[in-house]
Order: sequence, then structure tokens, then C-alpha cells
Amino acid sequence: MSSGDGSSWTFLTHHARVLVEIARNPQARLRDIASRIGITERAVQGIVSDLHQAGYITRDRIGRRNHYAINPDRHFRYPTEAGLPIGLLIDMFTQHDVHREQADDLPQAPPAPAGVPAGPAADPGTAGTAADVHLAV
Repeated sequence: MSSGDGSSWTFLTHHARVLVEIARNPQARLRDIASRIGITERAVQGIVSDLHQAGYITRDRIGRRNHYAINPDRHFRYPTEAGLPIGLLIDMFTQHDVHREQADDLPQAPPAPAGVPAGPAADPGTAGTAADVHLAV
């Protein structure tokens, strides 16, 4: 995971990322989780085992697949966040997903015809309004 500036650190641990992926898809295969977050399937297997042993997730075998359930009331492990439930983290990222899906569902404006400028300046009724103000920084 590189941020494009040559560094490789991120704000979320692999444990948090695996937890969020399980929240997004409780029936996800470990292989799919690994591919999605960019770590090995073996690493995901170890993380799922950690989360299960600590009571953050439960897993049930349904046919040939595992089905995971998250215990959102379990608290973070680090002392400074120990009073907060992990459900807050999960809600933050699942709400992000909902907002992204809603934005994807919005109708897109048709492209402007060739030779016609796009945006507020193209509408003569908006000339001289706040839409035309550009701040120099």
C-alpha cells in the first residue's frame, strides 16, 4: 500500500481492513478479502483467527462457505480508544460505501455540445453571480 509519495504506511491496520471487508460482505472468501486489501490469503487467515479468538467476529459454516458476523459492541483494544465500540469504525466505512453508491446512482449531466463551454459560465442567466467569482490563492 503506497500513498504515491514513496511511503508505505496507512492509517488503518490490516486487522481493521479485514474487519471492514467482513462487514461489507459477511460471506466473503478469505481469498477475496486478501485480494481486495492487498495482503496474502495466509495473512487474512491469521487475522480472522485473531478477530475470532478475541470475540470481534463469529463464524458459522454454511455449506462449503463460512459466514461471519461482527460483534459491533466489542471495544477497540488500544487504551486511548478502549471505551469506543468497533461499530463506530464499521459504520463510518459502510456509510462511506452507501454515499458512494448513492452518488453513482445520480444522473449525470449530459456533455456540453462541441464549442459550448460547460459549467455556470455557459448559462447567460448566471453572469455576474457568485459562480463567476474565482479566488486567487
